[in-house]
Amino acid sequence: MILILATIFLISCSPAKNITFRITKNYKPDNQELYDTIARLDSIFFAAYNTCSFNLEKYGSFYSDNIEFYHDQAGLNTSKQDIINGTKQNICGKVTRELIKGSVEVYPIKDFGAIEFGLHKFHNNQEPEGSESQVGRFVIIWEHINNEWKIKRVISLH
Repeated sequence: MILILATIFLISCSPAKNITFRITKNYKPDNQELYDTIARLDSIFFAAYNTCSFNLEKYGSFYSDNIEFYHDQAGLNTSKQDIINGTKQNICGKVTRELIKGSVEVYPIKDFGAIEFGLHKFHNNQEPEGSESQVGRFVIIWEHINNEWKIKRVISLH
């Protein structure tokens, strides 16, 4: 697992100004039901993120109590409450996430859950409308435990 995450990280790291993101061509989910579940969860999670002033409790409920959040600019955060507090302070009403259509890939992780790869943009709502937003990569590791899906690990690269 660590080797997979390290490889993803190394492949994803390069100077931001020269990045051209390519969506995997001809990606077809191995498990359409799993793909649909994770895509739906991603949508609900980021709807709560985008409206966190109203849905901060729902947003926080998606995270595992043992979350590991790796952010290329902010570093590692392992405190669920610190992530929620940081979102409240730095994101709510200020930033909106937009998923890049067609970029999500979902793969099952045997006896654990799933891994989601994708591309997204974060729009700074305090900048003039139409301002350019940079595309970033993300990886979310979803754990399926006690019939619930929880976000166990996140890698966010801008």
